[in-house]
Amino acid sequence: MKSKIKLRRKFSAESLIFHTFNYVFLALLCIAMLYPIINTIAVSFNDGLDAVRGGIGLWPRTFTLDNYRTVLGMHTILDAFWMSVYRTVVQVVTNIVVTSMLAFALSRREFKPGRPIALIFVLTMYFNAGLIPNFILIQSLGMVNTFAVYWVPTMISAFNLIIMRTYMRTIPEALLESARLDGASDFRTYLQIVMPLSKPVLATVALFVAVGAWNTWFDAFIYNSGAQHLSVLQYELQRVLASAMMQGQQSSQSSQAAQAGMGLSMVTPQTIRATITVVAAVPILIVYPFLQRYFVHGVQLGGVKE
Repeated sequence: MKSKIKLRRKFSAESLIFHTFNYVFLALLCIAMLYPIINTIAVSFNDGLDAVRGGIGLWPRTFTLDNYRTVLGMHTILDAFWMSVYRTVVQVVTNIVVTSMLAFALSRREFKPGRPIALIFVLTMYFNAGLIPNFILIQSLGMVNTFAVYWVPTMISAFNLIIMRTYMRTIPEALLESARLDGASDFRTYLQIVMPLSKPVLATVALFVAVGAWNTWFDAFIYNSGAQHLSVLQYELQRVLASAMMQGQQSSQSSQAAQAGMGLSMVTPQTIRATITVVAAVPILIVYPFLQRYFVHGVQLGGVKE
């Protein structure tokens, strides 16, 4: 009896030490991850000249909205913002529709070529043609300086296809067979049975595609640099940052000191960089918490490939 009590006490002490270590470690990890984000927000609301001195922690030392007025006051930024929203919505819709239809066909066990075709799509995840052949292909299709270049090449994603196919194979065959016995066509089965049951994986794929489309700027730089009305937010923010850094290098320390002496605020590359980071991240940060559970579910699905 005494040995059991000692063992229980020993186990409790070890468990307490283990959990204490875990809590401390996770707390330090959270601080290490949250501090750069909070610091970036603080710098974005801080005066530029004051930010050059450094030492800004979790709160702006000299609060100002000039950085956001400078960035959001440019009409190109607002136009690019709405273009990014439009591009993201179109890309999400087209990717989900086309990829889900292909995944439904490949998930049917009676479709014998489904497995080899899925393998071909998987190979594209590891081998691609490269930048120059892709540019030649896009140019030959007449999609340079057009909106189509944002959504046509991304209608099918191999990774999203595998996720959808894996999920749709878990749908009971009895449901699909019952629909066929009732006279439902393959398209009606896909639309009225498979799609409603696939809402979790559809939300997961929508999140994947939306985050990728929102953060992409390279295709606008490569294919649509000659069409200003098709510029996206990330590309315009890159240009604003490059312009601010160039102006910061050209401005002398004496002029900055003079402005500081007159009590004028100044926008510097450091504060512009922080402001651009916040502006680009806020839309995704707003949407992500609502779809987080689907994101975790999608990661689990992606780890199982047949």
